[in-house]
Amino acid sequence: MKLLKKIDYPLIVSILLLFSTCNGQSQTTVKPANNNLVGGTCDGCELLYVGLPKQINNTDTSAGWAEKGQKLLVTGIAYQIDGQTPAPNTIIYYWQTDNNGYYSPRPNLDKSALRHGHIRGWVKTDKDGKYAIYTIRPATYPDRSEPAHIHLAIKEPQLNEYYIDELVFDDDPLLIPKQKKKPFENRGGSGILRILLAGELQIAEHNIILGLNIPNYPKGNLKSKTSGLQVGEDNPSFTPFHAWGPDKGTRTCPVCKYGRYHGLVYFVGNKPNWNDIKKWLVFLEQESAMRSKYLKVYFVYGNENGYQKEQRQKELEHIGKELDLKYIALTFVPSMHDKESEVDLNKINPEVNNTIILYRHRSIIAKYIDLKPEEQNFRLLTTLLNKTKSNFFDLPEPVYH
Repeated sequence: MKLLKKIDYPLIVSILLLFSTCNGQSQTTVKPANNNLVGGTCDGCELLYVGLPKQINNTDTSAGWAEKGQKLLVTGIAYQIDGQTPAPNTIIYYWQTDNNGYYSPRPNLDKSALRHGHIRGWVKTDKDGKYAIYTIRPATYPDRSEPAHIHLAIKEPQLNEYYIDELVFDDDPLLIPKQKKKPFENRGGSGILRILLAGELQIAEHNIILGLNIPNYPKGNLKSKTSGLQVGEDNPSFTPFHAWGPDKGTRTCPVCKYGRYHGLVYFVGNKPNWNDIKKWLVFLEQESAMRSKYLKVYFVYGNENGYQKEQRQKELEHIGKELDLKYIALTFVPSMHDKESEVDLNKINPEVNNTIILYRHRSIIAKYIDLKPEEQNFRLLTTLLNKTKSNFFDLPEPVYH
């Protein structure tokens, strides 16, 4: 039967082995006053407790898996709000429509959960924050009023339940109109899924940043310096001028053209330290050469002081020749607030020395501000690139016509 073919894929077997632990359900909840409720009002989150199993694994197979529809694996890691520390023992409750776009009931479904339908379930992250959900792709509502989506609610130890962004699919034609009408909140990070293929199975990696953009969240780690979007959000499209590198003379969007694997964007604004910049470029050139197609690096220079396009072009060309760069793209924008290039969407603070953004499949997985070009920081980035290399990097993406 086709249903059993999921275990034929070596990568999926490794995922199952990785996610084999079982966690107990016991958690103490502190309910704050209504006006300080973590996450605010959450319509439907109370159903997280209806039918909640006593034991919850970090892998779940939904009722939809045995039904008609495109097989789907959603898997990832839940992190604390710093975007780096795994968050174990976190319950993720999901519910979705069936292959016809309905939250359809089943005979044994608890009546109080009818509005969530029968394709619903729970996972609890393991000691490394990992989870996996085997299900089917939900269909959009019959009236096509919304993109197809999977709802998610979170229950952390000692906190009340709250919702995060719905999971949606980047190949859904209804997605862009929805985003334009009402931008997503990025609660818990971007919910946009990018699909990879393992035979007949679609796979989507989705990491969750607990507390990100969640009102009244009590565990924030405020920093004195801020620059750039948050870990878990999507790296936005923008079009800098390419002065040096593979796309010299163009305004190629780094994320659009090279968003498939690891990408690193090294922003420098109004405070360039060229000795430090050159040290970083030499190191990143070496990493790019070693990792080939799996890493693309972009230097984005946005010093607004005395900006002249031709002069900036020559300045970066000189750096490219001096360092004999072959892999890194040296690019520039008039300023970090420039709207024409849309670099402003990155929310870079031009007064810090640098902002280094690391993304994978277009989702930001790490961010550093004022990182010095020192050996310990070189090791930090090398280790991070090795650690976050996806098990699915070599899987193909769907081909759309």
